[in-house]
Amino acid sequence: MKSFALKDKPSGYLSKPAYLDAQFIITAPETPLSPYLLRILEKWGFTEIYSDGELSKEYSPDKMPETSEKSKDLAATSDQEQIRQAEAFYISFQKYVKLLFALLPVRNELDFNFVSEEIKSVCDFLRTKRRYLMRTQWLGNLEVEENQMVTHAARSTILAIIIGINLKFQNHRLIELGVSALLHELGMIKLPPDIYTKKTALTEQERKLLSAHPILGFNLLKSFNFPLVVCLAALEHHERENGTGYPQRKTGDKISLYAKIVAVACSYEAMLTSRPHKDAKDGHDGIMELLKNEGRRYDDTITRALVYSLSIFPIGLYVLLSNGKKGQVVDANSENPRYPVVEVFGDLLPNGKNKIMRTSAETFSIVRPLTPEEING
Repeated sequence: MKSFALKDKPSGYLSKPAYLDAQFIITAPETPLSPYLLRILEKWGFTEIYSDGELSKEYSPDKMPETSEKSKDLAATSDQEQIRQAEAFYISFQKYVKLLFALLPVRNELDFNFVSEEIKSVCDFLRTKRRYLMRTQWLGNLEVEENQMVTHAARSTILAIIIGINLKFQNHRLIELGVSALLHELGMIKLPPDIYTKKTALTEQERKLLSAHPILGFNLLKSFNFPLVVCLAALEHHERENGTGYPQRKTGDKISLYAKIVAVACSYEAMLTSRPHKDAKDGHDGIMELLKNEGRRYDDTITRALVYSLSIFPIGLYVLLSNGKKGQVVDANSENPRYPVVEVFGDLLPNGKNKIMRTSAETFSIVRPLTPEEING
């Protein structure tokens, strides 16, 4: 792996991921090495970055090899390549979050512009490639997840941005929202690590300590001069529409908008993640759980934005269809979230590809999600 000295001010795009060391990715190929990023790394005491890639002024995705077999079904190959790139994007983003959270207690400093640069690249990616990311296992066990706080922050950020895109946020608000979601649990770093990494149920005293993290996060972000809207999202993300949340038991329009969005995003993420006291739900059951609570705990408009973005049967879910065939949800239906677009397995076009069709009440619909045994069987 080649090294690039920061004092030489490398700029542009590396064709392969850039690393700070053998473990931490700092940029993916689609993310530029900006002067601001390099200044921050130097400020943090780094002198080099490492990569197997080549530096260029423009981003150039790897070209697929042109073989006669692959050119017969170029569209399918391109589809799988987009999914592979989406998986690489998520792994890179999760490692960025891990690095951020690891360095923060040591450096005791955090810069809004530094975090915003990363979030901007996430927003750009999700605007066009959200459906490919949803078809990976990014909400499942994509890799061994040793830090639950890191994966929760990364996944909640992606879900919050997806909601913001559906709500047609302007770019600067979308970035603020993404930063808010990424750092909404920041107060956790002020707590003993064994509390938020504990594999068994918390004691009453530990639960009281844990409930202080929104206030701790608000104070930390305020001390780092983050915008007030970001600080309030950290403070209020556990507030609920019906006043049953904490720390201030706020209701309805007294809760800030970013906090309402983060509440829906991080609640949905938590439903799909195993905890010591509960099993993970599948995407459909998670959506139904949110809808069941609609109007009581979560904001109706924000819940609908997530549902219309992902569908009642979310993108990526393997499903049984009413025609007896199996399939995978590959895109949402902006007109009706009950009837998303599916790839129907075994229903082949002349070129050998599976048909991709919108479900409907008139043709065929989704009966239920498939179990892991049915997917692999």
